Amino acid sequence: MEKLTIQEEEAMLSIWQLNGGFVKEILDNLKGEKPPYTTLASTIKNLEKKSYVKPVRYANAKRYEPVISEEEYKAKFMNNFVGDYFKNSYKDMVSFFVKEEKLSGKELEEIMDMIKNNKS
Repeated sequence: MEKLTIQEEEAMLSIWQLNGGFVKEILDNLKGEKPPYTTLASTIKNLEKKSYVKPVRYANAKRYEPVISEEEYKAKFMNNFVGDYFKNSYKDMVSFFVKEEKLSGKELEEIMDMIKNNKS
């Protein structure tokens, strides 16, 4: 799975939220400052080349549908992230966030409860 650029990730988030869409629908669904239509169309073409979306033809237009789920992407991205930055140690990652005060004691307790109860 090829890594996505920030623009590609933003487009994919919109596509996942819509469960697919035409370029105009995807553009309307984007958060924040919206790129020009042609820029988004090029970004979606790149996503097609990377096999993240597939085009489905409707008359003379294409609707783009996700090939990979958001959960699959997150799992792959997190595995790469932890491997690249924390030497495959989720413990080191959690420790980093605690030290940086990005994770509170209460949140750690909630995580421990999820682990103990095997829930997400």
